[in-house]
Amino acid sequence: MENRSHAFMTGLFTLALLVAAVLFGVWFNRDRVEYDPYLLATTLAVPGLNPQAAVRYRGLEVGKVDDIDFDPQHAGQILVHLSIDPATPITKTTFATLGYQGVTGIAYIQLDDESVGSPRLATAENNPSRIPLREGLLDQLEKRGKQILTQAEEVAGKLNDLLSDENRKTIIGAFADVSDTVNEYKGIPKQLGPTLDRLPALASKAEGAIDSVNLLAQDVTRLSQSLQGPDGTLTRIGNSVDRAVNGVEAVTTGAQLETLPSITALTDDTRSSMRAVRRTMDTLNERPQSILFGAPNPTPGPGEPGFAASAK
Repeated sequence: MENRSHAFMTGLFTLALLVAAVLFGVWFNRDRVEYDPYLLATTLAVPGLNPQAAVRYRGLEVGKVDDIDFDPQHAGQILVHLSIDPATPITKTTFATLGYQGVTGIAYIQLDDESVGSPRLATAENNPSRIPLREGLLDQLEKRGKQILTQAEEVAGKLNDLLSDENRKTIIGAFADVSDTVNEYKGIPKQLGPTLDRLPALASKAEGAIDSVNLLAQDVTRLSQSLQGPDGTLTRIGNSVDRAVNGVEAVTTGAQLETLPSITALTDDTRSSMRAVRRTMDTLNERPQSILFGAPNPTPGPGEPGFAASAK
């Protein structure tokens, strides 16, 4: 009997000790921080978000999700109750998004702020302040994915219209025309072959012609220099004409015109001839190339073809 009583007391003491250890552990690990209540009201989907999910402010864990329920005053709106450390700088420009941990799909609340130095957002137990919930990365991808699918459907429809039977025949015909054109262009090098073979000979002849022109120009230059030099032909002719004119003028001055009419007429003819020779020499001095190419056409006078009256 005593052994049974002793065993019973031992078991009771053991149970009491276990209960005391559990209560001590709960008391020791309990969170002594008094959190501030906040509220998220959103019409967005919150997949993977559960009570006790973490609340992080720019990556730092600052609280947890207390509860998730529906807004009784607004149908379709979801209320997410948050408990956040009062030291967290929740301001009037703070907003929330859904974040996901790795590949597990477990969601958490990610808080961020649009600016620095905004006024704090006050809250109370009876009337918690609301933090806006914005679209997260997955929501944006979903929305843009729908837009991309819509555009892909439009592109597919346009491709179907482009690849209709009539358009396919047109495209095939265009390719056939291009092929025929390419085949015709392939024969052009064969046709140009003889001409290309003659190009070196033509180039040689052109070089010979250019050399001849250069030699001709050099000859004309030497001829012009010999004619216009101090002892050149034009200079000697001019000096002779000057001497002859001076002699004729002297004869004319010394003779009596009344008694020598024949000498006067001869003098006039000599003067006309000398003036013609002088004009010829002046022309040669100005344009020595006229020896080879001839004198330029005279300027047309009034009533002649090509005459143009100068404006005054």
